[in-house]
Amino acid sequence: MHNDQKLLFEILVGCILNVIFLALITLVLWPMGKSMLALRLAKGYGLLWITLYLTFLLLGRIQNLFRVNIYDHHQAFVISNLAASCLLQVGWSAFAALVVHSFVAGSPVWIKLVLYVVGILSCLISFFAVSSFYKGQIYKIVSLPLATISFVLFSVWLSLGQ
Repeated sequence: MHNDQKLLFEILVGCILNVIFLALITLVLWPMGKSMLALRLAKGYGLLWITLYLTFLLLGRIQNLFRVNIYDHHQAFVISNLAASCLLQVGWSAFAALVVHSFVAGSPVWIKLVLYVVGILSCLISFFAVSSFYKGQIYKIVSLPLATISFVLFSVWLSLGQ
């Protein structure tokens, strides 16, 4: 498969996973009366995909401008892509923690647990979205733990602020 086709295929798979995830959490959250969480996450995912695409294009233009590529300036290329992917992951984790936090107030403990699991799973889905643009192993090794840890930290921080 050509590189452009592979990128398009991975983006398509990421979008399909995103839609399946949203459908499944809607089915899980609907009986609890929390299905609006899925809608808020869907809006966030829309913004994430737009931001991902624009960041990928802008970073690519900047790297071309400074002639940074995987062959000539390996470290600058990897570090710039790693910074972009990590910032996107942390941004999603902060958003997911805020959205989940807005739905847990006044809920029983078991519903809170379900909502936080949905939040962590949303970070996994955002990881697949970010990984469809930033495919290197180093990005994947750093991004997934970073997304999970930052979601937990943001959630704890928001809970302490009550």
